[in-house]
Amino acid sequence: NMSAGRPFRGCACFFTDNIFVGRFGLHVRYRDGPQLRRDHGRALRERGCRSEEQFREVLREVEAEVERRKQLIHQSVERRAIISKCYKPKHPEVYTLQDSFLAPEFLEIVRFCSSPGADLQGLLRYLESFSDKRIYRLPVFTEEFCQAFVDELENFEQSDMPKGRPNTMNNYGVLLNELGMDEPFVTPLRERFLRPITALLYPELGGACLDSHRAFVVKYSLHEDLDLSSHYDNAEVTLNVSLGKEFTEGNLYFGDFNQDPSPVPQYIEVPHEPARGLLHRGGQIHGALPIASGERWNLIVWMRSSAIRNRLCPMCNRKPELVEAEGFGDGFTEPLAEEVPHAVDLCAVG
Repeated sequence: NMSAGRPFRGCACFFTDNIFVGRFGLHVRYRDGPQLRRDHGRALRERGCRSEEQFREVLREVEAEVERRKQLIHQSVERRAIISKCYKPKHPEVYTLQDSFLAPEFLEIVRFCSSPGADLQGLLRYLESFSDKRIYRLPVFTEEFCQAFVDELENFEQSDMPKGRPNTMNNYGVLLNELGMDEPFVTPLRERFLRPITALLYPELGGACLDSHRAFVVKYSLHEDLDLSSHYDNAEVTLNVSLGKEFTEGNLYFGDFNQDPSPVPQYIEVPHEPARGLLHRGGQIHGALPIASGERWNLIVWMRSSAIRNRLCPMCNRKPELVEAEGFGDGFTEPLAEEVPHAVDLCAVG
């Protein structure tokens, strides 16, 4: 995958920053044991990590996660090769995006956004808005597609294929690039359908030039992942679509934008609606409340703009230290020699 002929890269902070310590619900930065104690000892103690043995367990957990991240690229390539060779899909048709999978109302929104003179005010008439946090709900897929897609994901989950977990916070789910769905499904969804919408909703985040993504499906059920702690995404813009199945509770909640925190954050709750999606800024702090019954599947698409993130990595808030990556990496690209740092058109520079 290339952006204007340039391969995508990651930021070195992936191996040191935003490491989630599940039992204490805390994201930490890790260089070594003394630094972990110095920077996070107090916050860990406040969350119940009081004994030296508990701290050593945290240290082991963090070191294991760092090691996992270092092996990630190699293991992901390996898994994808095995899946491509050995997995027999139950619904092969869902792997290639077709207009018939998309809700007619969604197609109407895309048509409006692609029409001459389309503007934000016109677009907002088609969307449900939540507070002033720039969170929007819109129809995305048909219910028939959602049912077939979840059935396919369950078939994969029950197979003996190797499976990579989506991230440190979700243990149950599927990485769509490993299923081979990036090129035929997610890329056209982002480029043809979502980008005209995000160009109007989030112009300052590079909404018109979202040139890469990371897409995965997460699953919540009573005996697996129940909820999701407060966090922000490694994305400029996130799409979160509820695919089903039957469940109760499990609402999403949204707090501050991470670059604009307030002393007393105002949280809002947003319920899921089947086949409908939420668009929000990746930096909007959010989480998911526990489900009370049933099973919930969500498609998450983290959309990235190299023009924005090449200036500042959203995960470490520093100029990215570029490292080699596979596929879309984390959406960074090598700078071109002739690029002008303060060009007017966001999407014209990387």
